[in-house]
Amino acid sequence: MNTGNLFIVSAPSGAGKTSLAKALIASSEFITMSVSHTTRTKRGGEVHGEDYFFVDQSEFQQMVEEGVFLEYAEVYGNYYGTSSLAVDEMLTKGLNVLLDIDWQGARRVRKKMPDAVSISVLPPSIEELERRLRSRGSDSEDVIQSRMQQALSEMAHCKESDFAVLNDDFNTALSELSLIVAGQGDRIRPLNSHVRSLMGIVE
Repeated sequence: MNTGNLFIVSAPSGAGKTSLAKALIASSEFITMSVSHTTRTKRGGEVHGEDYFFVDQSEFQQMVEEGVFLEYAEVYGNYYGTSSLAVDEMLTKGLNVLLDIDWQGARRVRKKMPDAVSISVLPPSIEELERRLRSRGSDSEDVIQSRMQQALSEMAHCKESDFAVLNDDFNTALSELSLIVAGQGDRIRPLNSHVRSLMGIVE
């Protein structure tokens, strides 16, 4: 059996990468999402082992010391980590594996697994990104501003990715993501000046 491929999807909060990733996985039996460990509190409707593996701070730290994680990071005061063993097991079974992580995690994974394909999901504009964050209605103004600053940093690093997908129209973005996973990423339209400016690429 052939081993699967590893795909890394990164995006600023509000760009829609999680919705795209879930839709992609629902449409194919040959790709699965890696379930991360986190120290944050479980939210309503979330299921342990499906959305995340919820662990406390001391358990997470022990896993760090034991070298369990392929990558881990602190985000807004909570820790998130990807299990190396879980990813390796899925790849060995021939499954394609999708990682939903930030640019720092993506950089660490690429160093350890250079064959991984990295994809950045971008919002149509900074203004639309802020609108999406505010529409959630669950964050304070300080949190929104912090997320916006983090988003700008995230997009500045998108140029490190192999592909960039603009999530303006959801179905179009999903189609492009599917092409990349199918190994047909070369069929995606070249990055236009609008996308390049979002990525922070100076002509």
